[in-house]
Amino acid sequence: MDLLELMEWLAERGVTTVFKADGDRMVERRTAWMVIVSGGPLGEDSFFRADLATADACLESLLAHLEARGLSPFA
Repeated sequence: MDLLELMEWLAERGVTTVFKADGDRMVERRTAWMVIVSGGPLGEDSFFRADLATADACLESLLAHLEARGLSPFA
């Protein structure tokens, strides 16, 4: 499953997802990738944000968070 498929899968379940590459941070050689998810079956108090060095790291972090909440696209 690629990132766009995952975002669509989450949206179909009512989860809001933001995946961002920050050009200013990248130029400054700072952590440029960010993922945020909230809502839907994750609940109101389940806001999750990860700021990491690579898109893959954000994706892995997001998948681990979803698994911990009992929500997996691979189930």
